[in-house]
Amino acid sequence: MFDFDKEIDRSNTMSLKWDKYKGRDVLPMWVADTDFLSPPGVIEALTQRVAHGIFGYSRPSPRLIELIINRLADRYGWHIEPEWLVFLPGVVPGLNLACRAWTAPGRGVITPKPVYYPFLLAPGFNERPLLTVPMQEVAGRWVLDLDELELQASGADLLLLCHPHNPGGTVFTRDELAAIDAIAARHNLVVCSDEIHCDLILDPDARHIPYGALSEEAAQRCAVMMAPSKTFNIAGLCCSFAVIPNERLRLKLQQAMRGISADVNLLGFVAAEAAYESGEAWLDAQLDYLRGNLALIEQAVARWPGVKLARHQATYLAWLDVTALGLGDPIAFFEQAGVGLSPGAQFGDGQCVRLNFGCPRARLQQALARMEQAILAHLG
Repeated sequence: MFDFDKEIDRSNTMSLKWDKYKGRDVLPMWVADTDFLSPPGVIEALTQRVAHGIFGYSRPSPRLIELIINRLADRYGWHIEPEWLVFLPGVVPGLNLACRAWTAPGRGVITPKPVYYPFLLAPGFNERPLLTVPMQEVAGRWVLDLDELELQASGADLLLLCHPHNPGGTVFTRDELAAIDAIAARHNLVVCSDEIHCDLILDPDARHIPYGALSEEAAQRCAVMMAPSKTFNIAGLCCSFAVIPNERLRLKLQQAMRGISADVNLLGFVAAEAAYESGEAWLDAQLDYLRGNLALIEQAVARWPGVKLARHQATYLAWLDVTALGLGDPIAFFEQAGVGLSPGAQFGDGQCVRLNFGCPRARLQQALARMEQAILAHLG
Protein backbone atom coordinates (compact mmCIF):
# COMPACT_ATOMS: atom_id res chain seq x y z
CA MET A 1 0.00 0.00 0.00
CA PHE A 2 2.87 2.39 0.84
CA ASP A 3 6.11 2.10 -1.13
CA PHE A 4 9.03 3.02 1.09
CA ASP A 5 11.42 1.37 -1.37
CA LYS A 6 10.64 4.04 -3.96
CA GLU A 7 13.58 6.29 -4.76
CA ILE A 8 12.50 9.93 -4.87
CA ASP A 9 14.83 12.33 -6.68
CA ARG A 10 15.40 15.21 -4.26
CA SER A 11 18.04 16.98 -6.34
CA ASN A 12 17.19 20.56 -7.30
CA THR A 13 14.49 20.75 -4.62
CA MET A 14 16.44 23.05 -2.24
CA SER A 15 16.98 20.06 0.05
CA LEU A 16 19.43 20.78 2.84
CA LYS A 17 20.17 17.08 3.10
CA TRP A 18 20.92 16.47 -0.56
CA ASP A 19 22.50 19.78 -1.54
CA LYS A 20 25.34 19.27 0.94
CA TYR A 21 26.94 16.67 -1.34
CA LYS A 22 25.70 17.99 -4.67
CA GLY A 23 27.96 16.85 -7.48
CA ARG A 24 29.76 14.30 -5.28
CA ASP A 25 29.32 10.56 -5.01
CA VAL A 26 28.42 10.74 -1.32
CA LEU A 27 25.18 9.26 0.00
CA PRO A 28 23.53 11.78 2.38
CA MET A 29 22.69 9.92 5.59
CA TRP A 30 22.86 12.83 7.99
CA VAL A 31 20.23 15.48 8.84
CA ALA A 32 17.00 14.14 10.39
CA ASP A 33 14.46 14.10 7.63
CA THR A 34 13.55 10.96 5.72
CA ASP A 35 13.47 10.24 2.02
CA PHE A 36 9.95 8.82 2.15
CA LEU A 37 6.92 10.45 0.59
CA SER A 38 4.70 11.93 3.27
CA PRO A 39 1.33 10.20 3.87
CA PRO A 40 -1.13 10.47 0.96
CA GLY A 41 -3.65 12.31 3.13
CA VAL A 42 -1.08 15.00 3.91
CA ILE A 43 -0.18 15.49 0.27
CA GLU A 44 -3.86 15.64 -0.71
CA ALA A 45 -4.71 18.17 2.01
CA LEU A 46 -1.80 20.41 1.04
CA THR A 47 -2.70 20.19 -2.64
CA GLN A 48 -6.27 21.27 -1.92
CA ARG A 49 -5.17 24.14 0.32
CA VAL A 50 -2.62 25.40 -2.21
CA ALA A 51 -5.33 25.36 -4.88
CA HIS A 52 -7.27 27.86 -2.75
CA GLY A 53 -4.55 30.36 -3.62
CA ILE A 54 -4.49 32.59 -0.54
CA PHE A 55 -1.87 32.08 2.15
CA GLY A 56 -2.55 34.62 4.88
CA TYR A 57 -1.96 34.51 8.60
CA SER A 58 -3.46 31.48 10.22
CA ARG A 59 -4.32 29.74 13.47
CA PRO A 60 -4.83 26.10 14.50
CA SER A 61 -8.23 24.73 13.68
CA PRO A 62 -10.48 23.38 16.43
CA ARG A 63 -10.14 20.01 14.69
CA LEU A 64 -6.34 20.02 15.00
CA ILE A 65 -6.58 20.78 18.70
CA GLU A 66 -9.13 17.99 19.13
CA LEU A 67 -6.89 15.55 17.24
CA ILE A 68 -3.89 16.34 19.43
CA ILE A 69 -5.92 15.92 22.62
CA ASN A 70 -7.37 12.61 21.42
CA ARG A 71 -3.98 11.38 20.21
CA LEU A 72 -2.28 11.97 23.54
CA ALA A 73 -5.12 10.24 25.34
CA ASP A 74 -5.32 7.26 22.98
CA ARG A 75 -1.60 6.64 22.45
CA TYR A 76 -0.19 7.62 25.82
CA GLY A 77 -3.07 7.77 28.28
CA TRP A 78 -2.35 11.46 28.88
CA HIS A 79 -5.44 13.62 29.24
CA ILE A 80 -4.76 17.26 28.55
CA GLU A 81 -6.81 20.45 28.28
CA PRO A 82 -6.96 22.65 25.15
CA GLU A 83 -5.60 25.68 26.98
CA TRP A 84 -2.40 23.78 27.81
CA LEU A 85 -1.34 23.90 24.15
CA VAL A 86 1.08 26.52 22.83
CA PHE A 87 1.88 26.25 19.12
CA LEU A 88 5.45 26.91 17.99
CA PRO A 89 7.30 27.00 14.66
CA GLY A 90 9.60 24.24 15.87
CA VAL A 91 10.98 22.42 18.89
CA VAL A 92 14.38 24.13 18.52
CA PRO A 93 12.83 27.59 18.96
CA GLY A 94 11.00 26.04 21.90
CA LEU A 95 14.28 25.05 23.57
CA ASN A 96 15.59 28.59 23.24
CA LEU A 97 12.34 30.10 24.48
CA ALA A 98 12.50 27.76 27.48
CA CYS A 99 15.91 29.16 28.38
CA ARG A 100 14.52 32.70 28.18
CA ALA A 101 11.28 32.00 29.99
CA TRP A 102 12.19 29.74 32.87
CA THR A 103 15.71 30.69 33.97
CA ALA A 104 17.13 33.62 35.89
CA PRO A 105 20.34 35.38 34.80
CA GLY A 106 23.35 33.43 35.99
CA ARG A 107 21.39 30.24 36.58
CA GLY A 108 22.34 27.19 34.57
CA VAL A 109 20.57 25.05 32.02
CA ILE A 110 21.23 21.31 32.25
CA THR A 111 21.39 19.12 29.17
CA PRO A 112 22.46 15.53 28.59
CA LYS A 113 25.65 14.93 26.62
CA PRO A 114 25.87 13.69 23.94
CA VAL A 115 22.60 15.13 22.72
CA TYR A 116 20.98 16.77 19.71
CA TYR A 117 23.24 19.78 19.26
CA PRO A 118 20.68 22.64 19.68
CA PHE A 119 20.41 21.54 23.32
CA LEU A 120 24.09 22.42 23.74
CA LEU A 121 23.73 25.77 21.96
CA ALA A 122 20.48 27.12 23.39
CA PRO A 123 21.82 28.11 26.85
CA GLY A 124 24.67 30.16 25.36
CA PHE A 125 22.40 31.83 22.83
CA ASN A 126 20.35 33.03 25.80
CA GLU A 127 23.30 33.96 28.03
CA ARG A 128 22.82 31.13 30.48
CA PRO A 129 25.54 28.74 31.71
CA LEU A 130 25.50 25.33 30.05
CA LEU A 131 25.69 22.42 32.51
CA THR A 132 26.04 18.96 31.01
CA VAL A 133 25.25 15.54 32.41
CA PRO A 134 26.85 12.55 30.70
CA MET A 135 24.84 9.81 29.12
CA GLN A 136 26.29 6.48 30.19
CA GLU A 137 25.79 3.02 28.75
CA VAL A 138 24.09 0.76 31.29
CA ALA A 139 22.97 -2.74 30.30
CA GLY A 140 23.28 -1.80 26.64
CA ARG A 141 21.22 1.42 26.83
CA TRP A 142 22.19 5.06 27.08
CA VAL A 143 20.82 6.61 30.30
CA LEU A 144 21.45 9.78 32.30
CA ASP A 145 24.09 9.78 35.02
CA LEU A 146 21.73 10.59 37.90
CA ASP A 147 24.51 11.27 40.40
CA GLU A 148 25.89 13.97 38.13
CA LEU A 149 22.41 15.34 37.53
CA GLU A 150 21.97 15.70 41.28
CA LEU A 151 25.27 17.56 41.54
CA GLN A 152 24.48 19.96 38.71
CA ALA A 153 20.88 20.62 39.70
CA SER A 154 21.66 23.02 42.55
CA GLY A 155 23.08 25.52 40.07
CA ALA A 156 20.28 25.31 37.52
CA ASP A 157 16.71 26.37 36.90
CA LEU A 158 16.00 24.22 33.85
CA LEU A 159 16.59 20.70 32.56
CA LEU A 160 16.35 20.14 28.82
CA LEU A 161 15.47 16.46 28.42
CA CYS A 162 15.60 14.64 25.10
CA HIS A 163 13.03 11.84 25.29
CA PRO A 164 13.32 9.57 23.32
CA HIS A 165 16.99 10.39 23.28
CA ASN A 166 18.61 11.70 20.12
CA PRO A 167 21.15 10.44 19.17
CA GLY A 168 21.29 7.50 21.60
CA GLY A 169 17.89 6.04 20.71
CA THR A 170 16.84 5.39 24.32
CA VAL A 171 13.19 5.32 25.38
CA PHE A 172 13.25 6.16 29.07
CA THR A 173 11.25 3.90 31.36
CA ARG A 174 8.77 5.09 33.96
CA ASP A 175 11.28 4.34 36.72
CA GLU A 176 14.02 6.29 34.94
CA LEU A 177 11.75 9.26 34.40
CA ALA A 178 10.57 9.12 38.00
CA ALA A 179 14.18 9.21 39.20
CA ILE A 180 14.85 12.27 37.03
CA ASP A 181 11.68 13.91 38.30
CA ALA A 182 12.61 13.30 41.93
CA ILE A 183 15.79 15.30 41.36
CA ALA A 184 13.84 18.01 39.54
CA ALA A 185 11.45 18.22 42.49
CA ARG A 186 14.23 18.46 45.06
CA HIS A 187 15.91 21.32 43.21
CA ASN A 188 12.85 23.08 41.80
CA LEU A 189 13.88 22.47 38.19
CA VAL A 190 11.57 23.12 35.28
CA VAL A 191 11.81 20.19 32.85
CA CYS A 192 11.46 20.91 29.15
CA SER A 193 11.04 17.52 27.51
CA ASP A 194 11.66 17.33 23.76
CA GLU A 195 9.50 14.40 22.66
CA ILE A 196 9.56 15.01 18.91
CA HIS A 197 10.53 11.37 18.22
CA CYS A 198 7.87 9.88 20.51
CA ASP A 199 5.90 8.24 17.68
CA LEU A 200 9.00 6.50 16.30
CA ILE A 201 9.37 3.67 18.81
CA LEU A 202 11.04 0.68 17.15
CA ASP A 203 11.65 -1.56 20.16
CA PRO A 204 8.51 -3.70 20.70
CA ASP A 205 9.27 -3.85 24.43
CA ALA A 206 9.50 -0.08 24.85
CA ARG A 207 6.66 2.34 25.50
CA HIS A 208 6.85 6.11 25.38
CA ILE A 209 5.62 7.91 28.49
CA PRO A 210 5.19 11.68 28.16
CA TYR A 211 6.93 13.46 30.99
CA GLY A 212 3.74 15.28 31.88
CA ALA A 213 1.91 11.96 32.26
CA LEU A 214 4.21 10.78 35.05
CA SER A 215 2.19 12.43 37.79
CA GLU A 216 0.25 15.58 38.54
CA GLU A 217 3.30 16.94 40.34
CA ALA A 218 5.57 16.27 37.35
CA ALA A 219 3.05 17.87 35.02
CA GLN A 220 3.16 21.09 37.04
CA ARG A 221 6.90 21.56 36.53
CA CYS A 222 7.24 20.57 32.89
CA ALA A 223 6.66 21.47 29.29
CA VAL A 224 6.38 18.64 26.77
CA MET A 225 7.31 19.57 23.22
CA MET A 226 6.00 17.48 20.34
CA ALA A 227 5.48 17.76 16.59
CA PRO A 228 4.30 15.70 13.62
CA SER A 229 7.44 16.69 11.72
CA LYS A 230 9.73 13.68 12.24
CA THR A 231 6.85 11.21 12.38
CA PHE A 232 5.32 12.13 9.03
CA ASN A 233 8.32 13.73 7.26
CA ILE A 234 6.94 17.28 7.25
CA ALA A 235 9.77 19.01 9.12
CA GLY A 236 10.08 21.76 6.52
CA LEU A 237 6.53 22.94 7.26
CA CYS A 238 7.52 24.02 10.79
CA CYS A 239 4.61 23.14 13.05
CA SER A 240 5.10 21.97 16.63
CA PHE A 241 3.45 22.47 19.98
CA ALA A 242 4.20 22.56 23.68
CA VAL A 243 1.92 21.05 26.29
CA ILE A 244 2.27 23.12 29.48
CA PRO A 245 -0.22 22.27 32.25
CA ASN A 246 1.13 24.90 34.66
CA GLU A 247 -0.47 28.27 33.89
CA ARG A 248 2.41 30.28 35.34
CA LEU A 249 4.97 28.47 33.16
CA ARG A 250 2.70 28.75 30.14
CA LEU A 251 2.31 32.51 30.51
CA LYS A 252 6.05 32.98 30.96
CA LEU A 253 6.70 31.12 27.70
CA GLN A 254 4.08 33.14 25.86
CA GLN A 255 5.66 36.34 27.18
CA ALA A 256 9.08 35.19 25.98
CA MET A 257 7.61 34.54 22.52
CA ARG A 258 6.38 38.09 22.01
CA GLY A 259 8.04 39.79 19.07
CA ILE A 260 10.54 36.93 18.67
CA SER A 261 8.86 33.64 17.79
CA ALA A 262 7.12 33.47 14.42
CA ASP A 263 3.62 32.08 14.10
CA VAL A 264 3.16 28.62 12.63
CA ASN A 265 2.50 28.89 8.93
CA LEU A 266 -0.79 27.93 7.35
CA LEU A 267 0.51 24.88 5.48
CA GLY A 268 2.13 23.57 8.65
CA PHE A 269 -1.25 23.55 10.37
CA VAL A 270 -2.90 21.91 7.33
CA ALA A 271 -0.27 19.16 7.17
CA ALA A 272 -0.39 18.50 10.92
CA GLU A 273 -4.16 18.14 10.90
CA ALA A 274 -4.10 15.79 7.91
CA ALA A 275 -1.29 13.71 9.39
CA TYR A 276 -3.06 13.21 12.69
CA GLU A 277 -6.40 12.65 10.95
CA SER A 278 -5.36 10.06 8.37
CA GLY A 279 -1.71 9.07 8.83
CA GLU A 280 -1.83 6.15 11.27
CA ALA A 281 -1.76 3.33 8.71
CA TRP A 282 1.14 5.04 6.97
CA LEU A 283 2.96 5.45 10.29
CA ASP A 284 2.52 1.78 11.16
CA ALA A 285 3.94 0.79 7.78
CA GLN A 286 6.85 3.19 8.18
CA LEU A 287 7.70 1.76 11.60
CA ASP A 288 7.78 -1.77 10.18
CA TYR A 289 10.06 -0.58 7.40
CA LEU A 290 12.39 1.24 9.77
CA ARG A 291 12.64 -1.87 11.94
CA GLY A 292 13.81 -3.76 8.87
CA ASN A 293 16.40 -1.08 8.15
CA LEU A 294 17.60 -1.14 11.75
CA ALA A 295 18.04 -4.90 11.57
CA LEU A 296 20.38 -4.43 8.60
CA ILE A 297 22.47 -1.95 10.58
CA GLU A 298 22.64 -4.27 13.58
CA GLN A 299 23.78 -7.13 11.34
CA ALA A 300 26.42 -4.94 9.72
CA VAL A 301 27.77 -3.62 13.04
CA ALA A 302 28.08 -7.20 14.26
CA ARG A 303 30.50 -7.77 11.36
CA TRP A 304 32.52 -4.60 11.92
CA PRO A 305 35.38 -4.82 14.42
CA GLY A 306 35.78 -1.59 16.34
CA VAL A 307 32.20 -0.30 15.89
CA LYS A 308 29.51 -0.37 18.58
CA LEU A 309 25.78 0.28 18.56
CA ALA A 310 23.88 0.31 21.83
CA ARG A 311 20.36 -1.06 22.01
CA HIS A 312 18.42 1.20 19.67
CA GLN A 313 14.83 1.71 20.78
CA ALA A 314 13.56 4.75 18.89
CA THR A 315 14.20 7.23 16.04
CA TYR A 316 15.62 6.53 12.59
CA LEU A 317 19.03 7.82 13.72
CA ALA A 318 21.67 5.23 14.68
CA TRP A 319 24.47 6.34 17.02
CA LEU A 320 27.64 4.45 16.09
CA ASP A 321 30.67 4.46 18.39
CA VAL A 322 33.81 4.16 16.25
CA THR A 323 36.35 4.94 18.98
CA ALA A 324 38.15 1.62 18.59
CA LEU A 325 38.83 2.28 14.90
CA GLY A 326 41.26 5.04 15.86
CA LEU A 327 40.09 7.48 13.20
CA GLY A 328 41.47 11.00 13.30
CA ASP A 329 38.36 12.39 11.61
CA PRO A 330 35.49 9.88 11.43
CA ILE A 331 33.29 12.10 9.23
CA ALA A 332 36.04 12.68 6.65
CA PHE A 333 36.84 8.96 6.71
CA PHE A 334 33.30 7.93 5.83
CA GLU A 335 32.80 10.78 3.37
CA GLN A 336 35.86 9.52 1.52
CA ALA A 337 34.11 6.15 1.43
CA GLY A 338 31.04 7.81 -0.08
CA VAL A 339 28.76 8.10 2.98
CA GLY A 340 27.80 11.42 4.60
CA LEU A 341 27.01 11.08 8.31
CA SER A 342 26.34 13.54 11.12
CA PRO A 343 29.47 14.34 13.14
CA GLY A 344 29.46 13.08 16.69
CA ALA A 345 31.48 16.10 17.80
CA GLN A 346 28.44 18.26 17.11
CA PHE A 347 26.50 16.21 19.68
CA GLY A 348 29.32 16.06 22.20
CA ASP A 349 31.35 12.98 21.27
CA GLY A 350 33.79 13.22 18.39
CA GLN A 351 34.38 9.47 18.24
CA CYS A 352 30.78 8.71 17.29
CA VAL A 353 28.79 9.26 14.11
CA ARG A 354 25.04 9.41 13.53
CA LEU A 355 23.52 7.52 10.62
CA ASN A 356 20.05 8.40 9.31
CA PHE A 357 18.39 5.18 8.14
CA GLY A 358 15.09 6.79 7.14
CA CYS A 359 15.67 5.98 3.49
CA PRO A 360 14.91 3.31 0.88
CA ARG A 361 16.50 0.01 1.83
CA ALA A 362 18.59 -0.29 -1.30
CA ARG A 363 20.34 2.99 -0.47
CA LEU A 364 20.96 1.90 3.10
CA GLN A 365 22.45 -1.36 1.85
CA GLN A 366 24.69 0.61 -0.48
CA ALA A 367 25.82 2.89 2.33
CA LEU A 368 26.53 -0.01 4.68
CA ALA A 369 28.53 -1.80 1.97
CA ARG A 370 30.64 1.31 1.43
CA MET A 371 31.22 1.71 5.15
CA GLU A 372 32.12 -1.95 5.56
CA GLN A 373 34.64 -1.83 2.74
CA ALA A 374 36.29 1.27 4.23
CA ILE A 375 36.39 -0.17 7.76
CA LEU A 376 37.86 -3.51 6.71
CA ALA A 377 40.45 -1.77 4.50
CA HIS A 378 41.41 0.52 7.38
CA LEU A 379 41.88 -2.44 9.72
CA GLY A 380 43.98 -4.20 7.11
